[in-house]
Amino acid sequence: MESVGRDGAGPSGASAITAAVSLNGGGTCIAEARRFASDFLDGARTDHGLSVSARAMDLTQLVVSELVTNAHKYAPGPLLMELRIADAVVAVTVHDSVSVRPEARSVDPRRIGQHGLEIVMAVAQDFQVDLEPDGKRVTASIALTP
Repeated sequence: MESVGRDGAGPSGASAITAAVSLNGGGTCIAEARRFASDFLDGARTDHGLSVSARAMDLTQLVVSELVTNAHKYAPGPLLMELRIADAVVAVTVHDSVSVRPEARSVDPRRIGQHGLEIVMAVAQDFQVDLEPDGKRVTASIALTP
């Protein structure tokens, strides 16, 4: 399922641009999610005239990769990724089936891997986890321009 549209206004009163995609959780879902995010931001530029910096494009794809990888790795079943632009910020939300709050691990320069949540929290201007009866929503927000 893919959907793109405009929905309610952001805090400034400007209309938001949204898109969502269901991901099967299989081995190709991370690449599919990155492509979807790239296409979404390209559309925000070309179809809606929004300014999207190269940094925002790169950080959004990084955040998408990390959040979808974590959901794919730790939550069985399909995932839902939602993208929403309002007030010059893109919010990346990944819904999964596990109602457990993810936690960044303590810093350990010798640890190989498992740095995804640390990375997301370092590059996002806002990070939020909402537990739900059937799973959780993890949202990270990135400014579209510096």
